[in-house]
Amino acid sequence: MSHRRAMLRIGMNAGLDFLLAAAAVPLARWLSDPAGDPMGPAWAIAWGGLALLIAGVPFRLSFQYWRFAGVNDMLGVTASSIAAAALYAVALHAAGTPLPSPTFPIVHVLCLAMLLALPRGGYRLMQEGTPPAEAGTPALLVGAGEGADLFLRALAGDHAASLRVVGLLSTGQAQTGRRIQGHAILGPLAEAAAVLARLRAAGTPPQVLVVTDPELSGQKLSALIETAEREGVRIARAPRPTALEHDAAAGPVQLKPVAIEDLLNRAQVPLDREGMARLVHGRRVLVTGAGGTIGAELARQVAALGPARLVLLDNGEYALWQIDLELGELAPAVPRRAVIADIRDETRIRAVIEACRPELVFHAAALKHVPMVEANPLEGLLTNVAGTRHVADAARAAGALAMVLISTDKAVNPTSVMGASKRLAEMYCQGLDLAALAAGASGGVSSGASGGASGGMRCITVRFGNVLGSTGSVVPLFQRQLAHGGPLTVTHPDMQRYFMTVREAVGLVLQASVVGVAQGAECALASHGPGPGPGPGKVVRGGVFVLDMGEPVKIVELARTMIRLAGLRPEVDVPIRFTGLRPGEKLFEELFHGQEPPVATGYPGLLMAVPRTADPAIVARAIDELAAACRTGHASAALAVLARMLPEFAHNSDGSAGAARA
Repeated sequence: MSHRRAMLRIGMNAGLDFLLAAAAVPLARWLSDPAGDPMGPAWAIAWGGLALLIAGVPFRLSFQYWRFAGVNDMLGVTASSIAAAALYAVALHAAGTPLPSPTFPIVHVLCLAMLLALPRGGYRLMQEGTPPAEAGTPALLVGAGEGADLFLRALAGDHAASLRVVGLLSTGQAQTGRRIQGHAILGPLAEAAAVLARLRAAGTPPQVLVVTDPELSGQKLSALIETAEREGVRIARAPRPTALEHDAAAGPVQLKPVAIEDLLNRAQVPLDREGMARLVHGRRVLVTGAGGTIGAELARQVAALGPARLVLLDNGEYALWQIDLELGELAPAVPRRAVIADIRDETRIRAVIEACRPELVFHAAALKHVPMVEANPLEGLLTNVAGTRHVADAARAAGALAMVLISTDKAVNPTSVMGASKRLAEMYCQGLDLAALAAGASGGVSSGASGGASGGMRCITVRFGNVLGSTGSVVPLFQRQLAHGGPLTVTHPDMQRYFMTVREAVGLVLQASVVGVAQGAECALASHGPGPGPGPGKVVRGGVFVLDMGEPVKIVELARTMIRLAGLRPEVDVPIRFTGLRPGEKLFEELFHGQEPPVATGYPGLLMAVPRTADPAIVARAIDELAAACRTGHASAALAVLARMLPEFAHNSDGSAGAARA
């Protein structure tokens, strides 16, 4: 039915174009030769309409949607008019009929273009209409570029008149006084408070600030939110320009809340997508912890790169089912297998990895919540330390090219069992990486497609801070507390954390994997040979990749911002309550230990910590001892092993030492 309706519309367009083109013939004849016969030969008028229909086929003239006629449509009208006028002139010459005047073809083109363009433009204006001056919520647009133009066009087609634009703020300094679609640019973003005051004095105060610039983020957006709060104006985002173009006829314009991710003030880091594709495409890939926030995003991005097979491993049935179902919809062509397994079960992990023989292993499985691991330290140690060893050993035995360990900034100068467990896991993987290099250099491990760049499996460690919105993170907690009316709970007024979006973190993990596999052996040989240590742009074998997390964020400021984004006032509508540091916590996280100075890798967003490792055999024996203590329930013995292996481990077991430690 809809197809028949569309064909009817196209037929109506063709009929209207035929009539308009036919009318253009006598008009053009009269304008070019007022004294001549405006009608011409009997066939002349009908041929004028037919010539346009023929000439308009390449430009799909009859397929144009008059309601949304734009610049491209007018270019099609112009081209069709030129072609039709030329075709008409050729027909006159072939019939032996002279042109009414030498200028007739040019006048004919102008008449055709005018008669075809005016109804289209008029119909669009008639359909858009102009809402009454009092209709809609008064809104001040933030951004005076293409985003604002598209938003205003979409708003013009919103017959519900949901918003009434009272002006615009520009992100630049030189646009004040100019107009976009009749709406004045009232001032730059830096003068938002003054512009709002002027509008209020004029009796036209906006009730909402609509951010139409998709690039506005970070500090500027934070300042705008604070201004909006002071002035009692809520703030929202316009849909992205692509969504506005796609949904032009879909109904009322829907504003979106400003996302907390927009406030991180982080520039987009260019990534080597081609390198990622070369690394992953056609290879067998295993992701542990695939049901978690990081593991699931790794699975999504890996699936998009075309692996030969993707194995998803997790010990949680529901989380594993969710990501498996999602990938079945997003990447149905990628062969995959969902495996329920616990990385603490060495026999099971070895059997799974031996069966699927992955070439790349992304190890995201871990217990990451500091207070939970403090309450269950033996489970955390078995998972994060022994489990990591099980995965690494099995991957190496199966001939994997590389294993990538996802670590955390809490591993630096740890005060929690979770952080200490991840640091010991780092040490084991760093030791494996260096041992593989030594074995390859001495000929102990043969080089091949299944081995690392120097003959052994690359063991790449990537360390970063908090991920916004991840399971157990503070943002979902604040959202839940806001939904219940507060209060928002913050442990300490000075608490700071590094934050990154999950998509950005995983993109940089893949980038680190590319760099580590491609350059690790070459740079390591250079850095461990005679001469000075690694210089800028060097990747050190056994080092830890550290994601550039930008500036740390104060948690109390994050809480205040989330309250403002909800259209409420901190400490007035929603209180903030300080609860004190929890066991294992410290005020400030660190990305580098004092003895592992950062080295530039030459890749934006990626740094490297110089190796700070122990003898792999000693680390392995310590892990055996630790695992035995955990399995027999001897927590004090397990923690003693941690303390022996990590002299910097200052366990804040009850939370009281966190502030002093920071």
